[in-house]
Amino acid sequence: MASLRSEPGNYIRYFEATGPAELLTLLTHTRLVRINRATDALEPALAESWTTGDGVTYTLKLRPDLKFSDGAPFTSADVVFSFKAVTEAPGSVLASSLRIAGKPPVVTAVDPLTVTIAFPQRFAPALRLLDNVPILPRHKLEAAFNAKTMHEAWTPARPLTEIAGLGPFVLAEHVAGQRLVFTRNPHYWRRDQNGVALPYLDRLTVAIIPDQNAEALRLDAGSIDLMANADIQPGDYARFKRLSDEGRLQMLDGGIGLDPNVLWFNLKPRAGHPKPWILRKEFRQALSYAADRQALADTVYLGAAVPIYGPVTPRNATWFSASAPAYPHDPAKARELLSSIGLRDANGDGILDDAAGRPVRFSILVQHGHAIRERAVSVLQQQFRAVGIGADVVNLEFGAIVQRWMKAEYDSVFHGFQGSATDPAMTLDFWLSSGSTHFWNPAQPVPATPWERRMDELMLKQATAASLEERQRLFAEVQRIFGEELPALYFVVPKVTIAASTRVQNLQPAAQIPQLLWAADSIAVSSSTPRPQ
Repeated sequence: MASLRSEPGNYIRYFEATGPAELLTLLTHTRLVRINRATDALEPALAESWTTGDGVTYTLKLRPDLKFSDGAPFTSADVVFSFKAVTEAPGSVLASSLRIAGKPPVVTAVDPLTVTIAFPQRFAPALRLLDNVPILPRHKLEAAFNAKTMHEAWTPARPLTEIAGLGPFVLAEHVAGQRLVFTRNPHYWRRDQNGVALPYLDRLTVAIIPDQNAEALRLDAGSIDLMANADIQPGDYARFKRLSDEGRLQMLDGGIGLDPNVLWFNLKPRAGHPKPWILRKEFRQALSYAADRQALADTVYLGAAVPIYGPVTPRNATWFSASAPAYPHDPAKARELLSSIGLRDANGDGILDDAAGRPVRFSILVQHGHAIRERAVSVLQQQFRAVGIGADVVNLEFGAIVQRWMKAEYDSVFHGFQGSATDPAMTLDFWLSSGSTHFWNPAQPVPATPWERRMDELMLKQATAASLEERQRLFAEVQRIFGEELPALYFVVPKVTIAASTRVQNLQPAAQIPQLLWAADSIAVSSSTPRPQ
C-alpha cells in the first residue's frame, strides 16, 4: 500500500497538471519513449526504435502486438489520435509544452506500426519531449474529442470501465477522499530481464492521506509501505533512522532535490490593482533579501536543505547557473528597496504603508496539512514582518488553492510543483509566457512584460540551438532575467531522504516526485517480510 496527499480530479493527464494526475498516468498509461527518472536517460517504450536524418523529422517503429488494458490492439492510429487530442482538445494543459515556434509537431501514420513525427523546426531535446505525452486509446475517446467533451470523458463522475490504458495497472476503484485501487493490467507489454511479465504486483492501493504528519505515522506503523512523495520530513528522520536500524524501514539517500517549494505572486495585470506594489520587482527583491534562507533550512528542515535563489537547483548540474542573481540575507537592503518604491511606516505600527495610506499586507495561500510548507510559511511570515511587510497565511485544501489560482483570486501562493524534466526545453510550459504553468500569469496571448518577451525569445532559441554549450549560455541568461524580476521566490531545496517498508523490493529512487512509484511496474513485495502489527 502506498499513500498520496491529494487525488486527481481528471483521469486524463492532458487536462490536469497536478502530481496526483501524473502519478495516475504513470501507473495506467505509457509514452512512446520515457525518461528514466533515476538515470535521466532516454529509453524506448511503446516505440522500440527510432531514426532521424535531419534533426527535424523522426521515424518511430512501434512494438508489435501490444494491447490496451481492455484488449483492443494498439496501433499508430492511437499515436496520431493522442497527439491530435493533446494539442487540439479544449482545456489541454499540455498543448503549449508541445508547440515549437508556436506550432505542434505533425504526426503521421506510415503503417500500423510506424509513425513519423515532424517538428516545425529543429528542437534539441525532441525525443525527450515525447515523454510528456501518454498515449490514449482512440477507440475509447475519439467520439468525445470530436464532440469537444473529452475533458469530461474520464472523471470521477464517470464509470471506471470507460478507461483503458497501456500502463502496468488499471484503475479499479476510486473512493473520494479515501483511496485509489489499481489492479494488474494483464496486457501490459514490459517484461523483466528474465522474461517475466511485469508488473510484479497484482494490486496497488494508494490511500489518500492529506496530512503529512498522519502519512508519516502510517508509514511508521506499517499500515502503508511507501509514500508517493516518498521523502521524509526532517523532524521524522531520527524516528525513521531508528526504525531502519531495527530493520523495519529502509532509508535511501536521494541527494539534493529538484522540486523546491516556491512563493509566487499574482502578476496578472488589472485596472485599479489594490496592491500595486506586488507588481514591482523591487518589492519582490526586498522579500528575497528579507528571507534568511539558512535559518529557514535550519528551522524547518533541521539543516537538511541548502539555500537557493531560483527554480533550477544545483542537483540539475547541466543547467544550473551559478551566476544567476543571489539574495543573501540583508534586511537593510530590503528596507532600502521598499523605501525606493514609496513604502514607509507612516503611523509607527511596524507595518509599512503605501502612498494611499494602506498597510502593506498580502495573503499567502498554503496547503492545509502539508506540515513542511505550513512551517516554512510561518518562518517567512516572521522574516517579512521584520522588514515591515505583513503576510497573512491562509490555509486551504489543495483543490481550493487550485481554484483560486485558476481564477487569479489571490495575492500569492506557497506551493511546490513537480518537475517533469531536467532539460529546460522540456519545461517550456513554465518558462514561456503562453504556458499554462507559467503560474504567476499563465497562458498569456502575448507577453505581458518586456522581460517575459525576452525570456520567450531566449527559451525558443536555446531549444533549437545545435550545441549544448550554446544552449547553456542562453539558459543562463534566462535564469539571470528570472533572478532579477523574481516573479516567484525560491528559498531552499531539501536534501531528499526516502523511506519505505523493508517489504518493498526493486526500488529505483529518483529525485523527482513520485520518487519511487515512477517505476511501479518493477516494484515487488517480499512475502517473507511481514507487516509490523
